[in-house]
Amino acid sequence: MSDPKRMKMTVSKVSAEERNFLFSSESVNEGHPDKLADQVSDAVLDACLKADPFSKVACETATKDNMVMVFGEITTSGKVDYEAIVREQVREIGFDSFVDDLGSVVSKGLNCDDCEVLIRINKQSPDIAGGVHVGKSELDVGAGDQGIMFGYASDETENCMPLTHMMATQLGKRLTDVRKDGSLWWLRPDGKTQVTIEYTQHSDGSVTPIKIHTIVISTQHAEPLKAKRTEEQPGTDNRGKYTGDEMIAPSMEEMNELIHEHVIVDTLKSIKLKSGESALSIYSRDTCNLHINPSGKFIIGGPQGDAGLTGRKIIIDTYGGWGAHGGGAFSGKDPTKVDRSAAYACRWMAKSVVKAGLCKRALVQLSYAIGVAKPLSLFVETYGTEKEGLTAKLITDIVKINFDARPGALARDLTLREPKYNKTAAYCHFGREPFVENGMKFFSWEDPVDLNKYASMTGAEVESEVSAKKEEILTKWVD
Repeated sequence: MSDPKRMKMTVSKVSAEERNFLFSSESVNEGHPDKLADQVSDAVLDACLKADPFSKVACETATKDNMVMVFGEITTSGKVDYEAIVREQVREIGFDSFVDDLGSVVSKGLNCDDCEVLIRINKQSPDIAGGVHVGKSELDVGAGDQGIMFGYASDETENCMPLTHMMATQLGKRLTDVRKDGSLWWLRPDGKTQVTIEYTQHSDGSVTPIKIHTIVISTQHAEPLKAKRTEEQPGTDNRGKYTGDEMIAPSMEEMNELIHEHVIVDTLKSIKLKSGESALSIYSRDTCNLHINPSGKFIIGGPQGDAGLTGRKIIIDTYGGWGAHGGGAFSGKDPTKVDRSAAYACRWMAKSVVKAGLCKRALVQLSYAIGVAKPLSLFVETYGTEKEGLTAKLITDIVKINFDARPGALARDLTLREPKYNKTAAYCHFGREPFVENGMKFFSWEDPVDLNKYASMTGAEVESEVSAKKEEILTKWVD
């Protein structure tokens, strides 16, 4: 006769195949021509919102050689000096010299003082205005267009961003920081980074980075062994004029070593994993495939090297290929454009449920119709990582209770009518530390809503709360 005690088995939930895999993400610096375009578009948006918080803005930017063009549809009660905005943004990025010669070693690719600035701005279509916001209350304002938006969060890092993308982004930011503070003064504004990491996927669907496999850095620089600091930093950009003892740019080999020490190593030290250790703990120079300026020299850059357009770096702006993307760009758009505001909301929701321990990974999707306030749909994917006792459906219901994704509500709850978008336009819109400056809350969507109470609730208790709040839910959601 069988022993019942021996027959008893513990069944473990298996959500995914246990395996190791490689994943890569890339990023670009603020001097990349596409990122320059994003920053100009958001500088224009900020100027409009500063003058009129209810401005309707859809601003695009194109740049090539020594030319920047701003075009789109803008309705605002404020007076905006578009040309001055363009020149100041180009100066801030660091482009202060242009020579119409691809063999030039002094041309950085664009000159803030004498570049051609073209303006082609019209007002918002009255058809769109009438359908979206005219005559409507704040909470009844409709979406500025149809579309789908996504947000993603993972518990692999302290800020719930995928490590590949966080690392690629921070490497680019560090390149800019050491250029602007003078540590590596011979760097120029343009640059790109790429990171490949080996992950372990666990049976519960969560992922853990275990080894940095490859790092690629291509960065614009002054002429090795010849460029003089007094000529490279003459005071025409926002770094200020260099007046110290003359310095000569190092050799390419020395440049690459300095980039390893001051950019790669310092960046990895600053990133905290969920283990509590820094990303440096999974890096070894001996085994990592390092490619620093693999093409050789990179002197010509910016718009002289490549044309730039707003909205061409949407994966860099989000999660580096993790999760999903609806296809809509962010920069140059006011908060009635749900391409932007709803994507911020999706990240807010995803990060909130992961931070509360309701799941270890989350992907959130919203969809909208032009002129309609309520989202048409809400989808939450947890990859099987949800806490025991919860389901993806219950977590979806928790989101419906605690969030309001109507465009007017998002503008209110995330204070999106403030002129604070230019800071989002480079180095990713997500995973940034929220802060307050001049009374404005930046990156408010990175402050998770406290959902911790649900981590200790049973599924039945969550269902009971959903039932009790059904009427409230239906004021915000279609079902």
